[in-house]
Amino acid sequence: MDAAGTHTQTFGQTEINWDKLDKTKFYFVGAGIFSGVTVALYPISVVKTRMQVASHDSVERSAISVIKGLLKTDGVSGLYRGFGTVVTGAIPTRVIFLTALETTKVAAFKVVEPFKLSEPTQAAIANGVAGMMASLCTQTVFVPVDVVSQRLMVQGYSGHATYNGGLDVVRKVIKSDGIRGLYRGFGLSVITYSPSSAVWWASYGASQRFIWSKLLDDGVAAPSEGKIMLVQAAGGIIAGATASCVTTPLDTIKTRLQVMGHDQRPTARQIVKKLIADDGWTGFYRGLGPRFFSMSAWGTSMILAYEYLSGRDFVLDLSIQRYALPNLQQNVHFDDEQECSLLLLQRKGQQTWQ
Repeated sequence: MDAAGTHTQTFGQTEINWDKLDKTKFYFVGAGIFSGVTVALYPISVVKTRMQVASHDSVERSAISVIKGLLKTDGVSGLYRGFGTVVTGAIPTRVIFLTALETTKVAAFKVVEPFKLSEPTQAAIANGVAGMMASLCTQTVFVPVDVVSQRLMVQGYSGHATYNGGLDVVRKVIKSDGIRGLYRGFGLSVITYSPSSAVWWASYGASQRFIWSKLLDDGVAAPSEGKIMLVQAAGGIIAGATASCVTTPLDTIKTRLQVMGHDQRPTARQIVKKLIADDGWTGFYRGLGPRFFSMSAWGTSMILAYEYLSGRDFVLDLSIQRYALPNLQQNVHFDDEQECSLLLLQRKGQQTWQ
């Protein structure tokens, strides 16, 4: 195998092999891990949502004031309004998302490989397409959950109606608007979350490849687990920053559209005009801070769990393809790649790539 060919195939071959993935671990353990991450970061979503729907004369317009107001009126439970609805919908949503993400990513890598693009570019395209398709597939489940949970998040706040739980929201929405009321903002949700997911995964995939391309060189000590986690965290933060800056304006419009009561029914155009009238163009970036933190923290936590669930040692696989196979096979015969992996593991234990 020549070095050029190995360089081109490196990252495509380190992606998850869907056929060999432990799906029981991927789905059931993954559901538990992602639910735990949701518990930890859910209050940030509540704060972000309240900031986005606050009226112009509301006194609670900053993240700190929103948190203080919730704790004063409802205690810690106020930070978890609508949480039950989100958790109920999270399991099927995550199953659909992860399945679509992995199967699409495998297919996308095969499509872009013949174009001989750089590794970061291949990763950005394949991960971006996979993220967008996965998000599109989940919207039919996610949007009704989003509508219900967001109404619970803002109930009684800045003039919004109050409800007796998620089922009460569903009954009132269906009574006033029919089933389509649960899909209010569906179009905006698609054009918000699909690009957001695409940008997040594209940024994460490209930044990972770029960072490792600078860190992994022949003859250097094997990176520690701590360094691996730091690189993954850096990729998650970069992805969260990029996605939140690009898609927060659409998210603000979508959120306002979904939480407005039956008697108001504003259009997206009317919401845009009111935001500009109240706050100028900066109004579209209400809740940017909490959304950036949420997307970065959630994304970083998710990706660490994701790498664990995939059963992949990214750096080990990368090293096998980039270094071990082209360099060692010149002098040593391996029956399969597993033997090469074992040898590389021994060398990894000696803290050297050579």
